[in-house]
Amino acid sequence: MWTHYPELLQRPVPRYTSYPTAADFTDQVGAQRYVQALDAIEDGTPLSLYVHIPFCEEICWYCGCNTARSNKRSRLSAYLDSLHEEIALAAHHLAGRGRVQRISFGGGSPNAIEPLDFVRLVGDIIIAFQAEDPLISVEIDPRQVADDWISVLRSARVRYASMGVQTFDPLVQEAIGRVQPYEDVLSLTHKLRDAGVSSINFDLMYGLPHQDQHLLMETLEQTVSLSPDRIALFGYAHMPHIIPRQRRIDTAALPGEAVRFAMAATGHDFLVEQGYQPIGFDHFAKPDDPLAIAAREGRLHRNFQGFTDDESEHLIGFGASAISQLPGLYAQNAKNAGVYRAAVAEGHFPIERGVERDSESRRHGTLINDILCHGKAPLPHRLTQEQSETLEEFVQRGLVTTGAGQVHLRPAAAPYARTIAAIFDPRMAGRIGSFSAPV
Repeated sequence: MWTHYPELLQRPVPRYTSYPTAADFTDQVGAQRYVQALDAIEDGTPLSLYVHIPFCEEICWYCGCNTARSNKRSRLSAYLDSLHEEIALAAHHLAGRGRVQRISFGGGSPNAIEPLDFVRLVGDIIIAFQAEDPLISVEIDPRQVADDWISVLRSARVRYASMGVQTFDPLVQEAIGRVQPYEDVLSLTHKLRDAGVSSINFDLMYGLPHQDQHLLMETLEQTVSLSPDRIALFGYAHMPHIIPRQRRIDTAALPGEAVRFAMAATGHDFLVEQGYQPIGFDHFAKPDDPLAIAAREGRLHRNFQGFTDDESEHLIGFGASAISQLPGLYAQNAKNAGVYRAAVAEGHFPIERGVERDSESRRHGTLINDILCHGKAPLPHRLTQEQSETLEEFVQRGLVTTGAGQVHLRPAAAPYARTIAAIFDPRMAGRIGSFSAPV
């Protein structure tokens, strides 16, 4: 059981799926700078592609994603037309340079579109980029998966799938606007296995309204009975002032920080006991899963999808709000679907904002990545007095060691990893950002 030091968890910190984080994006980065970054891609460079589908058949109240209801076919069709155009634009610009190894579909819910539309997207990408047997992953809403979708996943040779499960408890499901019976998830898990999906992830959450350790344990036990290859156990971030749909969630029903911490600790201990390997703080994987293997071999990374075994430095995002991650740049497409479509219709890349990744920020990003992914990193040659004093708080509690010019997180430091990483983030100095609680 982890030790709870509430005084170390007072400050909200980034999730550090990137560095600099999205909070540092500005409109100083636009399409012209993005084109320059694409021009720097050399022949044979490994590429990963991300395709954003910002639609769901139903909108969950807790969700902070850029998504809208898919109840208007004309809106879906117009968006998909623009998506095809943006894919063609990027492929034309690269002119055969780069080698696509991975394609990820996220959202929203990619299965909010018709199966045939998904087939066309996959086909267009493979042809446009001359991709040979890419690893394809898809996020799936288990409430909306008909048999024709399973057939499509099989024919497209999708190998990774991630399900938004969150909780199996009916009371908690009602409280977050996401009702999905256990039987639906059970059925879909079997169908995905039969379709050839080799790695299935369940997204779960703690800190939800009316949830306590007992209800969390019930969900974890049901989850383990289905034997997913990966499990992500996230803490719910309640920010109704930023995410209006969260105002439908009863704030008074949310567990406090001490309970949240105990839930995270209980979940960690239980999943480790069940044979899952901890990946960072909130991910778990079976020992033979590629994510666990990458962690043991020191190849684990963070990108906008979280922990990953994807080693490519070049990730190109398509769709509204999608972010491209390139060696010297993060560039984000327009979030508004109408603005996104208008830019693409004019033959422009729909970049709305981003941030430069100069040598200094990349150095800080590597250090933060090493802390979160490997639990250790070389100490900077110089620390400010504030950094030294803050780090010493963790050293005194036995969470961190700093010998031989290296900061090393002990196992008990796992829930504090993001807070420790933030010590080495110069952009956090004096910032009061809209970040989430560390646990």
